[in-house]
This record gives sequence, C-alpha cells and structure tokens, in this order.
Amino acid sequence: MFNKSPSFREVQKFRQFWVSSLVLIPAVVTLYGAYQQLVLGQPFGDNPASDTTMIILTIIFGFLFPLFIFSMKLVTEVRSDGLYVRFFPFHLSFKKIGYTDIAGYKAVHYSALRDYGGWGIRYGKNGKAYNISGNDGIMVEFRNGMHLLIGSQKVHELLMAMDQSTRAA
Repeated sequence: MFNKSPSFREVQKFRQFWVSSLVLIPAVVTLYGAYQQLVLGQPFGDNPASDTTMIILTIIFGFLFPLFIFSMKLVTEVRSDGLYVRFFPFHLSFKKIGYTDIAGYKAVHYSALRDYGGWGIRYGKNGKAYNISGNDGIMVEFRNGMHLLIGSQKVHELLMAMDQSTRAA
C-alpha cells in the first residue's frame, strides 16, 4: 500500500485544557462515587444508583470515555503518490488522496466552531474537515469541486512537502 517513507508526517491529539477538563471531571466524579458506594458502602448522593448501575457508569465514564477521547489522533502524511490522512479511531487505515484527484491546495486560517461547528470529522459550508486543534490548515480542492480541510500545526512544512511531491509526481 505505501511506497517510500513519508516526506512529511504530523500527529495531532486533543491536548487542550478544556477537552481534558470535559473528560476528566466526569471521570473523577464517577470514580469517586464508585469508591464511596462500592468500596466504602456509603450511598453516593441523595438518590444513589444501584451497585450494578454504578459499575456500568464507572466503566463507561471512568475508563472507556477518557480512553476513547485521549486515543483520538489525526495523522497526516505526504508520500510520493499522495496525501494520506487518518483520524483514529474512526479510520482504521489511512485515507489516500492521490495527486491526480487534487485540483489545488492552499494554506487557510479558519474558525473550527464558526466554519465547521467544532473539532473532529466535521462538515461545514466549505466541505469536510479533519481537525483536532488550532485554526490553521490546508484546504484541498478536488477535481470534482469538493473540498477537504486538514487542520495542521505545521502548515508551512505540509505545504512544502506537498509542493515537492506534486512536482515530482
């Protein structure tokens, strides 16, 4: 599937404070509640859940949800035969964008909330987007008129690698 090593590779993860807070606060509260109710035998709250429900909530919110969020990553690679993008765990393998499918590309500054409604795999007025953080990336225009925004913390290096690879292709 892959030929040669990538001339550019970027791995981005959700590492913003607000994302960590949104994930860790419920996890800590759930783990504390489980400890209080299941280990100490004291009901957690005024209307406690059953022990079975507390175990299920602890597994979901104390372990699985944080594991899911913190395992997410956007991997972008430039190779001699195309641009490869993988948004793990949604893409189990890379999505290849062949250079013959690309009509053009450029650096863009965007607002994830205003233009795409947030972060992740999103759809907005300008097409599809893969973004994890920040507000810079490249806009890829396909020959069929569709657009794909790929967020990047290394836009200039990504553009340079794309320029070199498309000239060589």
